[in-house]
Amino acid sequence: MADYPILTKLEAASSDLKNLLKSSQNMQTDLQKHAENFNTLQESLTAASRRLAPLQSLSIASKALETRINRAVSPALVLIDGFKISESLQRKVIDIATKLSDQKSENRRMRLLIKYVDCVDKLNIAINLISQEGGPAIQRLQEVVEFLSRTKATDQFRTHRLRETLVTLKELYETEVDSMKFDGLLDEALLNLQDEFEGILLQLRHHNIGVQAEDDGDDGGDGEWRSWGLRWRLKFFDGFRRHLRLTIVWIYVRYKRAAKALMKLNPDYLRTYKPEEIDQMEWESLETSITLWTQHFELAVRTVFVSEKNLCNQVLGNIMDGMVWQECFVKIADKIMAVFFRFGEGVARSNKEPQKLFKLLDMFNSLENLKTEFADVFEGEAGADICSRFRELEKLLVHASSKVYWEFGLQIEGNQDGLPAPQDGSVPKLVRYAINYLKYLTTDNYTESMARVLRTEQIWKAGVLSAPESDENLLKEAVLNVMEALHRNIESKRSGYKDKVLYHVFTMNTYWYIYMRTRNSELGKLLGESYMKKNYKVVAEEAAYLYEKQAWGGLARLLDKQDMSEGDDPKGKIEMFLQGFEEIAQRHTSRYSIPEADLREQIKEATVKLIVTAYSEFLDSFSSVLDVKSYSSPESIEGLLGQIFSGNDKKSSMGPRRSEIKDRFEGRTSVSSDIEQILGRGSVDRFQRNRSNTSE
Repeated sequence: MADYPILTKLEAASSDLKNLLKSSQNMQTDLQKHAENFNTLQESLTAASRRLAPLQSLSIASKALETRINRAVSPALVLIDGFKISESLQRKVIDIATKLSDQKSENRRMRLLIKYVDCVDKLNIAINLISQEGGPAIQRLQEVVEFLSRTKATDQFRTHRLRETLVTLKELYETEVDSMKFDGLLDEALLNLQDEFEGILLQLRHHNIGVQAEDDGDDGGDGEWRSWGLRWRLKFFDGFRRHLRLTIVWIYVRYKRAAKALMKLNPDYLRTYKPEEIDQMEWESLETSITLWTQHFELAVRTVFVSEKNLCNQVLGNIMDGMVWQECFVKIADKIMAVFFRFGEGVARSNKEPQKLFKLLDMFNSLENLKTEFADVFEGEAGADICSRFRELEKLLVHASSKVYWEFGLQIEGNQDGLPAPQDGSVPKLVRYAINYLKYLTTDNYTESMARVLRTEQIWKAGVLSAPESDENLLKEAVLNVMEALHRNIESKRSGYKDKVLYHVFTMNTYWYIYMRTRNSELGKLLGESYMKKNYKVVAEEAAYLYEKQAWGGLARLLDKQDMSEGDDPKGKIEMFLQGFEEIAQRHTSRYSIPEADLREQIKEATVKLIVTAYSEFLDSFSSVLDVKSYSSPESIEGLLGQIFSGNDKKSSMGPRRSEIKDRFEGRTSVSSDIEQILGRGSVDRFQRNRSNTSE
């Protein structure tokens, strides 16, 4: 075998294979035994599982029932605890309320109030919790009771007790919760807090408003609080503002307080007349009312509403991220501002009488001065409506002011005063009124506001992109329009005179009045000295020259030696002169008027120089043929002229002198004298004639 190693290896491998096969056979036998054991065990487990299955279902059902019961009972237990907490808090509220009623110290009362409001707040939370959770808790408990009754998952005793609990809890919830919320102690406590809150707000008065402020017991200043109570009141408000009643009470009380502060000013004009009845007011009453309106409007905005706004911001500023306080403030101010706006709008829409212009400008100027402050006070979306109405009132005032002014010019030109030219040649009332009107308009009080009105109106008509004129040019042009209308009115009036002397007296009086009243005034500066001289002074001087020539020139010419022929009788000439003088004197004392003292004095001096000189020279020239002593002396004639131009009573000033002249010439032949037919050449030294191409 040693010679055959391969056979040796084959024999060894064969032996190993036999051993392996034998081991596999043994293992197979063992596996068969294990399989038999496993099948036996599986049969046993299957039998056990079948026996335990009912118990397992019962256990799962018990756990599900327990979970369901606990889920229904837990809210019910919370609800019961809520009732217990509410009852405890109610006792505490009653206890604090009792202490409050007995407490006299205001400082301690504020501390108790803070505790009171905190306790009321907790009670409110507890009741709200009961109200919110009670319904779902009872619903779940009812579902469990119905489930147990239907499934009989527990014994009847437990189901009966659970049902009794459900009935009791449901009755308690339905009968007590509404009472606790609306009719119970919480409502009473909130009313008490509301009264306390209202009382504190009423203590915050506006100081120094109206003459009765000191009599009203005001201890605050512009809505400020006394320093000792500031911290406690803030805490009280901070606690109370969680209740919705705060804003309602705040608006009601602070509106009442602001209105009361303004009522101290006695604004009866706001209540007496409706806007549509303003035209029925007497002008003096309306003028006074408008003046008060501008004062009260400014005070309301700058003092009362600024204080109210600061107070609203300080107390209500943190509510809803600052979204509440502005609404509250605007609601406080809205009704008061509406009353002011209604009156202002009524004035602007009323009849456009000329005298209203200055009060309309006062109102407009007041609004202009308040514009920035008004926008600051009523800022934001909450105040948009009030600001819009403010702008509308400004527009109405601009339209009304401009319309009053332009209609005033049209009335002057149309001679709508309804009066003829004065019979004595004096200055018409319309001229006096118009000049004083324009002088007042061009003062510092109204120049700026009137120019602003004109500029605003021009921008509205021409557009924002237009290039408006300067304020001075706008005002000058507007004034010139009225002056030209006045000039046409004067020309229309004087054309109605048939008496030539009266024609010149009227012209002289009127244009001299306009020139003298406007020179050295703001109106004169605006129009310019050259304009005033050319259009008024020169015209008045021209009329004065023509007056002298028309009224006295013929009388002076009667005594001119150069006009006498050889056959003329000096005595007849002087008698004609005296008779003519008496007639002219009578006309002056009964028909003509020169009211201006300086003008009258200048006319007198010129007339004396013209007449007395001619009379004196005539007497000297014919003293040899005349009994000079039997005639009025030159001094007497000068005295008569002095009386004519004295400005005294027209009817009586010439009476004694006329008698004197008649007595001196009693029995002489009356000489017919027509002054208008005896025109001669005279000289006027005081007024230098500025001849023009204009013919009379």
